Amino acid sequence: MRGEDEQQLGVFSYVSPEQRVPQDHPLRPIRNMADIALRELQRRFNKVYAKTGRPSIAPEKLLRALLLQVLYSVRSERMLMEQLDYNLLFRWFVGLNMDDAIWDATVFTKNRQRLLSGEVANAFFSAVLKQARQRNLLSDEHFTVDGTLLEAWAGQKSFRRVDENREPPAAGNSEGSNATVNFHGEKRTNKTHCSTTDPDAMLARKSRGTGAVLAYRGHLLTENRNGLVISTLTTRAYGSAERDAALLMAESLPGMHRVTLGADKGYDARDFAAELRHMEITPHIAQNDCNRRSTVDERTTRHAGYRISQKKRKRIEEVFGWMKSIGLLRKLRHRGLERVGWMFTFTAAAYNLVRIRNLMRGTPPPQCA
Repeated sequence: MRGEDEQQLGVFSYVSPEQRVPQDHPLRPIRNMADIALRELQRRFNKVYAKTGRPSIAPEKLLRALLLQVLYSVRSERMLMEQLDYNLLFRWFVGLNMDDAIWDATVFTKNRQRLLSGEVANAFFSAVLKQARQRNLLSDEHFTVDGTLLEAWAGQKSFRRVDENREPPAAGNSEGSNATVNFHGEKRTNKTHCSTTDPDAMLARKSRGTGAVLAYRGHLLTENRNGLVISTLTTRAYGSAERDAALLMAESLPGMHRVTLGADKGYDARDFAAELRHMEITPHIAQNDCNRRSTVDERTTRHAGYRISQKKRKRIEEVFGWMKSIGLLRKLRHRGLERVGWMFTFTAAAYNLVRIRNLMRGTPPPQCA
């Protein structure tokens, strides 16, 4: 027979969020690995927070909520708080009970700022990477480096001359603060112009024939066995940023023996290759022999390992694609090099968590005490 479309509101609920989430849900291994990483950050949290005063949002809950924002592409903190209010899966992952009140979006953002000064993102990234090393998922011989352009949250109208008189709009101006600006035909460079809303952003273009945008540069160092991120760095978008960042990250490569470092044609420069060889790193760089002589000759290209590195190095593009499409980095939502770098590193840690879960699928994860 047909059932009645009636709803009887219950007074009590005897099912917890832990019981609601299936045991084989893909978020469970990520939550378990995140909890293990957060346990290693307890001393750092104690240094950041005062011992007296009104309790704030627990840093563990704060980072789990930010992790959800990255994993589920939630575009704002306000929408994240809305999801936490009625989404049982989100409440379980963060560690909230059914009746716990949800934080105000402004309060959540203010509490997040405290973690920026503590370099928590780097510590969380290192703790996740430690678990990958314990599972024997990392290579200590072959690596890849690359960089990408991160479009800043600043408009072209804010890119003005440094010596320009920036008086506020006159009273009665119908256009208000968003006045019409015609900068076509004007020569605009990073030496003479600067963004008024995001001074750290610089004018840059992805390649020839594309438009220049205000941006930063994000750099990754990955290992070639499983494509996990080993190191991250965020810089301003100046010309040689990719090679400079690659050398800085190459200095922290693990292992005591000679390693290889793959890269695309943009890294085929004499000084860069010479510095890598000085650090006892074999440069497996794609040859840029267009009207010039490549720094990588047959002494390197004749080996089978070079050809393998050229195939493996393209995995790093998958990381950039995930961070931009899923991790909300296609258009930055934060301003300033420090905040952008924090989110870039934290998003890379989220990618590593997803990648480790996929690699270890079918094997039981270690339990968090």
